[in-house]
Amino acid sequence: MASIKIKRIYEPFDKGDGFRVLVDRLWPRGIKKEDAHIDAWLKAVAPSTQLRKWFNHDPAKWKEFQKAYTAELKDSDALKELFENITLHKKITLLFSAHDEQHNHALVLQKFIKKSNF
Repeated sequence: MASIKIKRIYEPFDKGDGFRVLVDRLWPRGIKKEDAHIDAWLKAVAPSTQLRKWFNHDPAKWKEFQKAYTAELKDSDALKELFENITLHKKITLLFSAHDEQHNHALVLQKFIKKSNF
């Protein structure tokens, strides 16, 4: 299985990131597309707009958000392209834009991928 790490898109590009996948539904503020160094933008693997707005990066809602987002992922057809990329590349970096590095959807997605038997 590929090495899967997460990283804020605002951190500097590093060739060691491998295949870089933006996993946000919205384009990150202040980042020019030509400066993003992304290989794929998979909007559909991000939390639904309704769930994202409900969570609103509130750590008090973190446990409930994890459960709800994991449930969305289990029912998602959008993971197919992500899993295909994982099988094609040895290193994958999931890029996200949230300020909170301890409570964000990329952490949940990374954990979900590692537990999946795709």
